[in-house]
Amino acid sequence: MSSYDYDLFVIGAGSGGVRASRMSASHGAKVAVAEERFLGGTCVNVGCIPKKLFSYGSHYPHYTHEAAAYGWDFAKPTLDWPRLIENKNKEVERLNGIYRNLLNNAGVRLYEARATLIDAHTLDVGGDRITADKILIATGGKPSRDDVPGTEHAIVSDDAFYLKELPNRALVVGGGYIAVEFAGIFNGYGADTTLIYRRDMILRGFDIDVRKHLAAEMEKKGIGFKWNTVIKRIDKVEGGLDVTFDDETTQQYDQVLYAIGRIPNTSNMGLEEVGIEMTGSGAIVVDDYYQSSVDNIYALGDIIDRYQLTPVAIGEAMKLASNLFKGTNDKMDYADIPTAVFSDPPIGTVGLTEEDARAKYDDVEIYQSTFRALKDTLTGSSEQTMMKLIVDKASDRVVGCHMVGPDAGEITQGMGIALKCGATKAQFDATVGIHPTAAEEFVTMREPVPEPEAAAVAG
Repeated sequence: MSSYDYDLFVIGAGSGGVRASRMSASHGAKVAVAEERFLGGTCVNVGCIPKKLFSYGSHYPHYTHEAAAYGWDFAKPTLDWPRLIENKNKEVERLNGIYRNLLNNAGVRLYEARATLIDAHTLDVGGDRITADKILIATGGKPSRDDVPGTEHAIVSDDAFYLKELPNRALVVGGGYIAVEFAGIFNGYGADTTLIYRRDMILRGFDIDVRKHLAAEMEKKGIGFKWNTVIKRIDKVEGGLDVTFDDETTQQYDQVLYAIGRIPNTSNMGLEEVGIEMTGSGAIVVDDYYQSSVDNIYALGDIIDRYQLTPVAIGEAMKLASNLFKGTNDKMDYADIPTAVFSDPPIGTVGLTEEDARAKYDDVEIYQSTFRALKDTLTGSSEQTMMKLIVDKASDRVVGCHMVGPDAGEITQGMGIALKCGATKAQFDATVGIHPTAAEEFVTMREPVPEPEAAAVAG
């Protein structure tokens, strides 16, 4: 019989922590999990779920406007923002309950309290002393903000889901996926929205054509951009917030949202005291099996600074549980992970960017198409969908697939399967398209884009 209270103690009941707890228990382990804030973690409560719901809602004014082209006449839409918040809260509470039931049904003990490390096998859980053979840290991340005067007057993404009213004038700070998503949400709901970014283009790390196309479409929809600019200070004044930029100009807004990134939630947990190695950003250093520098302590999800995606954390949790309590020796495959950005319009992407593909392969071919969706032929909308395939010419394998346009996330999921299976461009070409759909464009692009040198000569 074990001398410890539990075989595994998990700190954090987010997507990764809950999955690791449940699966470990299913393999026969005695498991407990501690959560001090809310069940389901960031994704369920202040991340992908409520953000996607907000994104859905922000599109309805556009839908009602377009409906006239299809013979429908609606009264001018009006927004009841408190009703949106109330309905969102109800859905989040429903999901919290599902996570609670999942843990209970798996036989996992839930402690709704803060847990910190006393030593490598001992935790303080809400004042109780608890021991465990193995400990998993899955506490996720939290939003960060700049250290400039007045940032206490701004909000972060967590706060945006509980605003009592929609701001009339919103400033979104940042250029990553959270920033562009909230810029689209605020704008869609009717706020005069500006995005400020310290660089000259959004979504660093994404394919450059995707980045440029999205920025252009966002501008079409009325979102303003302030490039290569940072905030110098924020002052709370009558009527809103005065924001002073580094060029000494000042503009007033009702709300400033910082979306400049997330940092690992690892502070004040006793990690340093027990000898857990961390990066400068606070991420826990782990090996391929999520083991930290302390043999019996593991970490996964956003706190290990690999891929901050809910399905990735769940995949890591499945591998860890199986390895610890089922005797497997599996590693997570991080290649060709599909992802979506729920911007307006949305992005779907999987595989390599053009830049990365050209660095990896001797010769690549680019297939790209930009077109207006069939639906918009009646509405008169100028929104353009963009699709792009990147092919390793030597093997004919499709190594990158990118889309900007409606349903990009839904379409790219299927493309992710194709790339994971090593599909070639010839196999894409041999696939019959579903007509009329946007998705069929991925199997009908026949002519590669001219190489930059050839295009320059032709021009």
